Amino acid sequence: MAATPQKPAAATPRRKVSRHRGEGQWAAGHHTPLNGNEQFKKDDDGLNVRTRIETIYSKRGFDSIDPNDLRGRMRWWGLYTQRKPGIDGGKTAILEPEELDDKYFMLRVRIDGGRLTTQQLRVIGEISQEFARGTADVTDRQNIQLHWIRIEDVPEIWNRLEAVGLSTTEACGDCPRVVIGSPVAGIAEDEIIDGTWAIDEIHERYIGSKEFSNLPRKFKTAISGSPLLDVVHEINDIAFVGVEHPEHGPGFDLWVGGGLSTNPKLGVRLGAWVPLAEVPDVWAGVVGIFRDWGYRRLRTRARLKFLVADWGPEKFRQVLEDDYLQRKLVDGPAPAEPAGRWRDHVGVHRQQDGRYYVGFAPRVGRVDGTTLTKIAEVAEAHGSGRVRTTVEQKMIILDVEEAQVEQLVEALDALDLTAKPSPFRRGTMACTGIEFCKLAIVETKARGSQLIDELERRIPDFDEPLTINLNGCPNACARIQVADIGLKGQLVLNDQGEQVEGYQVHLGGALGLEAGFGRKVRGLKVTSDELPDYVERVLKRYQEEREDGERFATWAARASEEALS
Repeated sequence: MAATPQKPAAATPRRKVSRHRGEGQWAAGHHTPLNGNEQFKKDDDGLNVRTRIETIYSKRGFDSIDPNDLRGRMRWWGLYTQRKPGIDGGKTAILEPEELDDKYFMLRVRIDGGRLTTQQLRVIGEISQEFARGTADVTDRQNIQLHWIRIEDVPEIWNRLEAVGLSTTEACGDCPRVVIGSPVAGIAEDEIIDGTWAIDEIHERYIGSKEFSNLPRKFKTAISGSPLLDVVHEINDIAFVGVEHPEHGPGFDLWVGGGLSTNPKLGVRLGAWVPLAEVPDVWAGVVGIFRDWGYRRLRTRARLKFLVADWGPEKFRQVLEDDYLQRKLVDGPAPAEPAGRWRDHVGVHRQQDGRYYVGFAPRVGRVDGTTLTKIAEVAEAHGSGRVRTTVEQKMIILDVEEAQVEQLVEALDALDLTAKPSPFRRGTMACTGIEFCKLAIVETKARGSQLIDELERRIPDFDEPLTINLNGCPNACARIQVADIGLKGQLVLNDQGEQVEGYQVHLGGALGLEAGFGRKVRGLKVTSDELPDYVERVLKRYQEEREDGERFATWAARASEEALS
């Protein structure tokens, strides 16, 4: 008997097998670019764009620039397109990049360790006046930024900068950015160790080298031997912090994995003591880990802080020692608490050699080309040939004889660059803001300057150290999460229900002493127009409620939401 035919079973759907791509880590064998940024970096190294700028774009003009160069590789040479005027903050996240782009650039001058000669400062001032419509901002990473730069003028600007030993090499981009350092390295009487040699050696060996010119994202470095902890070491990818080892003497405590933006993390100690001579090798080892093991799949997770958080400090140190240094690091002590409440070096201070340095406060880092040249002239007129920038958007003139100090302070006052600022002038910082930045939502520089004036008028007796940081967007370039009063720019509703510029408020952040992120009070937002009233109200409550010697950050952590509103 013939078998009854069976109805064929339904075919089982075949699962699509896809190769696991992980986080795009090179060391795990994942070299296929997983986003547009990784693709253009693989297609051509960012450092190579200089030749095209000099030979093609500067001659044919803005419209000749390849998009991957314009919004990508040109950053490796300190160039960002700036925001087209007249575009309000509500359109920042809506418009395409080409709609936000103006045909002018921001140019960042790289100033490692914040060190400038008066000749170099004068050249930057002259470039500002001739090519940048007089603009100049001192940044919170010791650089100077210019705006309104035409691509046609870039080769000439480079020639002038490089003639005096300056450059824009890797001032931006997915590479090692400027190495920030104590602005009084080798000068201050209380210094633990001078890190200047290490900064110079790192720059000489690695900046502009293709060994580290394709990192997952930017890499930020800080090196300081100051007991003031004056380089915000907790929020850098790597930091070397001056310490005294009980057996080996002065050296550096090694920190990794700090950073802010929309997912802030404080750096962690690896528990390792590094002598000065080994700093460049250890630095290169940490950068190598980031290059090889950093997450390249998502830009939002491509900073070293995410790898450190996932690995932990013990594994990170082990990989550094075993795979990159091939030796063990010496265990070492943590740094002491900072020696002072202010870390910006503003005021008159005695140097190791008996002369003096004088720190002064531009308004929220905003200067101009004419002012920069006048600072150089004033410094030279009072016997100095050296100037420094700080990570608090301040400046310092070095090597002033005692007999010249009072005259120098008076000359700075005449330029509205006071060496005796109010706490508000001294402690207020602001990012670039909507005036030039394509990411910004609100204005910052002018608003910060106006806030200083209002607070000086309304609370003239306020004498506590205080930081007020204004940011034009959530990316925290002005370090809002670690300020006493951090102001994150966004659009808010006013009393009439209209959408206007304003800020989300963070309160009680700090670095150095009791480092931590500020507190966000639920729903606490203020319009730009209301900002002076709000800050005045909160500071007066602090004055009324504080205990003896209590810092604003400590009070803000314990205060009621009503007191902070």
